[in-house]
Amino acid sequence: MTDIIDYADKVWKGEANQNAYHHGDLRKEGMHYIAEGAYMWPAFGNVYVFPTKAGLFVYDTGDRRTAEDLFAATRRISEQPVHTAVYSHGHVDHVFGMDPFDTEARERGWTRPTVLAHENVISRFDRYKETRGYNGIINQRQFQAPNLMWPDEYRYPDATFTDQTTLAVDDLQVHLHHARGETDDAAIAWIPDRKILCCGDFFIWASPNAGNPQKVQRFAHEWAQTLRWMADLGAEILLPGHGLPILGADRIRTTLTDAAELLEILHGRTLEMMNAGATLDEVVHTVTAPAELLRKPYLAPSYDEPEFVIRNVWRLYGGWYDGNPANLKSAPRTDLAREVADLGGGAAQLAERARALLARGEHRLAGHFAQMATDADPQSRDSHQARVDIFGQLEQGATSTMAKGVYGWAVAESRAFLDGSDHATELKAKTAGRARWAF
Repeated sequence: MTDIIDYADKVWKGEANQNAYHHGDLRKEGMHYIAEGAYMWPAFGNVYVFPTKAGLFVYDTGDRRTAEDLFAATRRISEQPVHTAVYSHGHVDHVFGMDPFDTEARERGWTRPTVLAHENVISRFDRYKETRGYNGIINQRQFQAPNLMWPDEYRYPDATFTDQTTLAVDDLQVHLHHARGETDDAAIAWIPDRKILCCGDFFIWASPNAGNPQKVQRFAHEWAQTLRWMADLGAEILLPGHGLPILGADRIRTTLTDAAELLEILHGRTLEMMNAGATLDEVVHTVTAPAELLRKPYLAPSYDEPEFVIRNVWRLYGGWYDGNPANLKSAPRTDLAREVADLGGGAAQLAERARALLARGEHRLAGHFAQMATDADPQSRDSHQARVDIFGQLEQGATSTMAKGVYGWAVAESRAFLDGSDHATELKAKTAGRARWAF
């Protein structure tokens, strides 16, 4: 069995990558021992299990696809019933593992496990039901997963808290603290007697997911404040929502303060330019993240990107108006594209210009022209081929899951037109055998 602590040490030092984690190899090995009375199940959304004489305390429960695997892995280390499970937040990769434990309790006549979460998890689940179609579409696109269906039933918490609360499971004392960061419903678990900090998605071994272009508001400034609060706790074991554990007080402090600094720089510089009257376009193309921070193995822009964080800071303080008066009441995109095409000699000229810009290395401009060519003439095979070529290059050059998902979706749409197939078929062929993030 993999020594997960040794493996995590090598990854933190940059001596190894996390492929064994991301590809599910560690999960197949079952529960991993972290410390006395603490186990980790390294799923996509990590699950942490703490056995006590009164039953199991579980922090996060994983996603629905792996619920039975979680149950089996748990039962290999303990026959104790689940006493209490805490949701770190309401994202669907963290809240769908309770069904087998609930079923077990009912069949054995045990008390059903108590699920505890922040009070905003309830409104999140309600919102997910109201926006099921939209959430299905954006997650299909983000993860290039055409068969992804957004759930319509949820295991609601049995109890909630507002700001903070303390939970006792036998001799295990767990302090729960609410903060806003990736979500508005986070519950951080601090176990002071053991110096263990379960931080949920406040740390995920990547540049903080504070920008996600297709999801609801994130809170970069409060996220940074929370990271600094966690850094001051003196934790000796950090258990993240995604990725490997981090051990050692100094290393944990460094990791969390580096992440805080990254967010503080993006937030502060964006706000400074907003206060000076800059437009969104000027801010996005001026503010950058320090390269030395992004080179850290735990801050790489592999899921989200600093550029998207900047846009989310703008959205929080500035609303949706970007400073361009033409966008206040914009014309339909297709009408604008046809007018530009008429000026330039037709959609074919726009497609040709897109290819020329791509050849010059002007990838962003090339994307604009390729999209305009297709908008101007949706039946043009040449325009769709240009769209495949340009957004395919953009996808290859992108570092983040967010960007790759959007670009890859566009490629599959145009390939479907060219091949006379459906979009889902193109995506299945394009992503066959590829390990993907889920939700």
